[in-house]
Amino acid sequence: MANLLARFAGKVCEVLLPIKHDILFGNVKSSVAVCTLSSIDLLEDVSKSEIMKSIALAARLFSENKGIEKLTEYVLEHSNIKHIVLCGKDTKGHLPGQALLALYKNGIDSSGRIIGAYGKDPVLESVTKNQVDEFRKRINIVDLVGVTDINEISSKISNLVKA
Repeated sequence: MANLLARFAGKVCEVLLPIKHDILFGNVKSSVAVCTLSSIDLLEDVSKSEIMKSIALAARLFSENKGIEKLTEYVLEHSNIKHIVLCGKDTKGHLPGQALLALYKNGIDSSGRIIGAYGKDPVLESVTKNQVDEFRKRINIVDLVGVTDINEISSKISNLVKA
């Protein structure tokens, strides 16, 4: 019942609070992806900047479950992605940024729950433990949660691209 209610609430939010950006593609050969969490203005700033020439994609992340599942699946399908720059403001209550960092550090338990995540429902249903382990081995997450300064983010991306 709680799952059904959560899905319904998500659909209501999509209608009442439509967001025009989901994912923006840049240099598809780049090894860097940027996740701006709930900072839509930051995503727009990134999309209009020179950063797009240096990154494979920029996207937002609002949920500690479905959003992380989609991110995990995307990274596993695109082996060029080696770094995720996690920046912007975390979504209150759901805390997908904190959940992604916990996933990266700790993985999931046998029921798919992200170990150490504090959000409302940090349970991954569509990815396996093996997929999560592969994701964790393959990527490096750069923790800039809370950072919205485009220059600071750009500097960190430049360092990753040069490495």
